[in-house]
Amino acid sequence: MKFRLYPVALPLLLGLAACVTEYSKSEAPAELRVDGAETRIELAFAGGSDRLAPGEAGRLDRLALAGNIRPADRVVISAAGPPRLAERRAAAISSELLRYGIVAQTLALDAVPANRAIVAVGRYTVTLPSCPNWSQSLSYDFTNALTSNYGCANVTNLGLMVASPADLVSGRTLGPANGTTAVNAVQRYLTDRVKPPPTPTASPFAATTGGGDTGGAPGGAPGAGAGAP
Repeated sequence: MKFRLYPVALPLLLGLAACVTEYSKSEAPAELRVDGAETRIELAFAGGSDRLAPGEAGRLDRLALAGNIRPADRVVISAAGPPRLAERRAAAISSELLRYGIVAQTLALDAVPANRAIVAVGRYTVTLPSCPNWSQSLSYDFTNALTSNYGCANVTNLGLMVASPADLVSGRTLGPANGTTAVNAVQRYLTDRVKPPPTPTASPFAATTGGGDTGGAPGGAPGAGAGAP
């Protein structure tokens, strides 16, 4: 007698394949969303001078006090004029903003009108991912793939602690480095004269400065160390 198993085996194999479908983290990515907008403010200078025109400094003050320019914004200053004059004009605006904790960058542009400066204010907001995310079923996990909640804590913490959301879009321009300090460090390394770090001092929150428990309680009482149950 012959038995035909094919019609029965095929549906069973298809059902088993559906059960072991591999889950992909791309189905629930833990990502920050950064949205931004830019506002441009035009300021006037006295002709051929790095002095702001009358009323312009007060205008900057009002914008900062009203929150139209904030320390977390990405502020870029572009001033008209020859390079040295444009640099002094940008510095004049930067010093006014610095009084409110606003650090601005300078960018040279050719399209700035004469005796003017353009202050570009970029403001960004961060939207946190939908976390925790347990959308993946944990009943069957044959591939040991990343879970849907994997990475949620790290990404959420980054979005909450970033001081300037613009830093998530692009990095800031680095200032000039101190060449003397850098060269001296390399020379000490090449000549095996690296300076050791200073000896740590006792912390008011720790009984010792060592790397482990000495086994004694404050005051020398025995039995309060790592060997105690």
